[in-house]
Amino acid sequence: MTVARCRFGRRARSTLFRRMFPCALAFIALMPFAHAADSPLSLAEAQRRALARSQLLPAQDAAGAAAKAMAVAAGQWMDPVLKLGLDNLPVSGPDAWSINKDFMTMGRIGVMQEWVSADKRASRTARFEREADKAQVEKAAAQANIARETALAWIDRYYAEAAVALLKEQAAEATLEIDAAEFAYRSGRGAQAEVFAARGAQASLTEKASEARRRVTTAITMLARWVGPGADAPLSGRPVLAPLPFDRAQLETQLAAHPQIATLTQAEALAAAEVKVAQANRDPDWSFEIYYQQRGPGFGNMMSVGVSIPLPWDRANRQDRDVSAKLAFVDHARALREDALRAHVAEVAAMLEEWENGRERLGLYADSLLPLARDRTAAAVAAYRGGKGTLADVLAARRNELDVRRDALMLERETARLWAQLNYLDITHVVNTADVRLPKDRP
Repeated sequence: MTVARCRFGRRARSTLFRRMFPCALAFIALMPFAHAADSPLSLAEAQRRALARSQLLPAQDAAGAAAKAMAVAAGQWMDPVLKLGLDNLPVSGPDAWSINKDFMTMGRIGVMQEWVSADKRASRTARFEREADKAQVEKAAAQANIARETALAWIDRYYAEAAVALLKEQAAEATLEIDAAEFAYRSGRGAQAEVFAARGAQASLTEKASEARRRVTTAITMLARWVGPGADAPLSGRPVLAPLPFDRAQLETQLAAHPQIATLTQAEALAAAEVKVAQANRDPDWSFEIYYQQRGPGFGNMMSVGVSIPLPWDRANRQDRDVSAKLAFVDHARALREDALRAHVAEVAAMLEEWENGRERLGLYADSLLPLARDRTAAAVAAYRGGKGTLADVLAARRNELDVRRDALMLERETARLWAQLNYLDITHVVNTADVRLPKDRP
């Protein structure tokens, strides 16, 4: 065997290297992106991307940082006030507008300091600390909401694509049914109405397939709203329908700590802190002043001190009214929290009922309805092969099986959506759901 060898000169090799080297670099640089583009998008990865690209979470961080900074500032003393003045300046007579002829004329420089009690400063600091706590709880609620909405969008896309695949199978069965109906009509064993009915069923499936494809496009758009670019990547795994971490007897206790309710709890705590500030403001802040007064030549300089005391002469209609208003806001916040908790408990209890019923019905499909539909198809095929049945019976059995699978798929979708709504009520329940599997008998 002769092996052909090609030899390049040094210049040719150098030219080839210069031309190929940039291409090789570009290929190497693009390899990770090509791999990332082909990698499946799991539910956990979609949630990670959504949380990473959200602008609401940095906004809540900024709000919390602002409140913490205000808490530090609220605990400090008020800035002293530098005061300058000219006292007893004559404006008439022979010494008019002279600053050094009259013994009473003097320049004045002084400092005024407002005295704020430690309790009042502490109450103002506590008020902003509660606001910072509220911002952190709102961030947790936002995280849970992002995780939940991302899961719903991911689930909607998964089942929209599954519905498209199922409709393709139904379309193939519809084509076979048309062929069978036409053959039976040409051979004189069928009516023309059966041909029209088969074609009508195929047209109906075509319309349903178009609607299903639109739903896939819509689902990708909604998923892109959360995960950004790459929302159209292939999906991996299926949503897991695992038991949920809820005890019906302890629902009120469990849900009281969830972000949606915790936000209202923090709002109540903030209102209570406002009450303490209003109560502290019932006592006025005193101001202290000290002046150094310089007089003209031949006259001695002077120093003055003073104190300013606000007089709350109508405290019942001003300061006390402010305290009463803040107490009413506390009652308002408490009532809203308790009402929201009751509504949340009732809603979650109803969803749990529906979730458990969905799982029970899915078990019925897996254990009974789907096997029966498959057995009916197998029996129709066996009868047709044995000359005891018709092709129409076989196609009808297959169509029935596909309908049962479609109903099971829609039920699984609704059950999976309930699971997402319940599982992601709290950000702590965001778990890695990649590479999950459903039982083999599931559609």
